Amino acid sequence: MRSSSIDLEPYGIVNDPPVRNSQSFMMEMRAARMVQAADSLLKLVSELKQTAIFSGFASLNDHVEQRTTEFNQQGERTDRMLARIGEEAAASLKELEFFFFGLNVMG
Repeated sequence: MRSSSIDLEPYGIVNDPPVRNSQSFMMEMRAARMVQAADSLLKLVSELKQTAIFSGFASLNDHVEQRTTEFNQQGERTDRMLARIGEEAAASLKELEFFFFGLNVMG
């Protein structure tokens, strides 16, 4: 009999009110810390998401501005090229007119 009471003795400590209260308090403290840690983690995740979104917008805006500048420069180059082509076409037309009308007047 004595040996079985020795085996159960560690389990009987839980029935001791001061120990039970102490263990209950420790469990409540651990639970409160876990809740605080989870709340802090959720706030951190939220802040990281906002940072990622806003930095994504900033880099997207930078990219859009860069592409706008590139397209404006390309547009200016195209305008200059079209002006040069127009001038060359006008000069070629004048040469053709002179050649055509010069031959008709002489011929």
